[in-house]
Amino acid sequence: MGPGPSDVPERVLAAMARPTIGHLDPAFQGMMEELKALLRYAFQTENRLTFPVSGPGSVGMETCFVNLVEPGDKVIVCVNGVFGGRMLENVRRCGGVPVVVEDPWGRAVDPDKVEAAFKVHTDARVLAFVHAETSTGAQSDAAALAAIARRHGALTIMDCVTSLGGTPVLIDAWGIDAAYSGSQKCLSCTPGLSPVTFSERAIERVRARKTPVQSWFMDLNLVLGYWSGEGGRTYHHTAPINPLYGLHEALRILAEEGMENAWARHRTLHQALEAGLARLGLAFVVPEPERLPQLNAVFVPQGVNDAALRARLLDEFNLEIGAGLGAYAGKVWRIGLMGHACSARNVQYCLEALGKVLD
Repeated sequence: MGPGPSDVPERVLAAMARPTIGHLDPAFQGMMEELKALLRYAFQTENRLTFPVSGPGSVGMETCFVNLVEPGDKVIVCVNGVFGGRMLENVRRCGGVPVVVEDPWGRAVDPDKVEAAFKVHTDARVLAFVHAETSTGAQSDAAALAAIARRHGALTIMDCVTSLGGTPVLIDAWGIDAAYSGSQKCLSCTPGLSPVTFSERAIERVRARKTPVQSWFMDLNLVLGYWSGEGGRTYHHTAPINPLYGLHEALRILAEEGMENAWARHRTLHQALEAGLARLGLAFVVPEPERLPQLNAVFVPQGVNDAALRARLLDEFNLEIGAGLGAYAGKVWRIGLMGHACSARNVQYCLEALGKVLD
C-alpha cells in the first residue's frame, strides 16, 4: 500500500507466464491492436497514437518531451512536487527554455498563475504539468490548465502516472495533447511499461520539427512504424512480450469493471481510509478538495521515528507504505490505494496495523 508498484492480480501474473512468441508474430500483432483499443478506453480518447512505451513511466515522460520540445522552445512547467521537477529537468535537457510556475508542495497547481505566465510569455509553445503529484497526493485541475494552454495556442504535456485508472483522466474532453502514465500504479500490472497518447495536434508538431528528435529509441517517427496499423509493421526494437501480455490482461480487468466503477471504488475507499486516519490523529498533507484518492499523504506524528515505524509495519504485518520524497523525506507517509490493492480489506488491515504500531 505504498506509492507503487501496487499488488498485481493473479490473472495478470498468469498472463505474463504464457509462452513468449515473436514481437512480429501475427498473433502478437493482433494482441497489440487490442491493447491499443484498451488503452484508448483507459485514457478516454480516440487518439490513434496511443500505445505503451517499452520502459517505465520515466521513459514515457521523456518520449513526450523529446518529441514535442525543440531547442529554444519556451515551455511553461508547473512544479508542485518531485515529478514537476523532473518535467523541468526534461525541458532543460531538450534545450527548451523553461518558465517555472511554482506552487507549494501539497497543493494543486494554481490556474491563475498559469494564466499569468502565458500573458507574460506569449510565445510559450508547451504547458507541462502533473495531474496527480505522487510525492504529495495533490491532484490538479487538468481541464482548467489544458483550457488555458489552448487559449494561448500551446500544446499540453500531462503526467498521469498515478491517476490513470484510479481517478478520471479524460484526454479528449479536456483537450490534452500528450500524456504518459505507468503500468504499475492503478493499472495493477508490473513496472516497466508506460502508456502514452498523442493528439493529432501533437503529431503535427512532431512532423513539423526543424531538428531531429534527440533520442533514436523514443523518436515517434520511428516507433510509429512498429505500433501503427495491422500487419506490415517494421522492426524497431524487440518489444517486452510478456510484460505486454500482462498489461493487456490488466486493461481487460479494468474494462470488465468499467472506468466509472473503478473511479467510484477508489473514491469510496479513500473516504473510508481518510476517516480512519483521522481517528488515529493523522493529518493529511493536502487540503480535502485537492486530495488524490489513490495516494494519501499524511504527516508523521511528532516524536515518531518514520523509518522505524515503517520497518515494523513491514516486519510484523507484511504491510508496506511509502516514505516521503524530497522536501518531505522523513516527514510524511504515503499510503497507496491503487488498482487491485484498493479494497475494503486492505483499508481495514492498514488502519488496524497503524493503530497497533502507533499505540
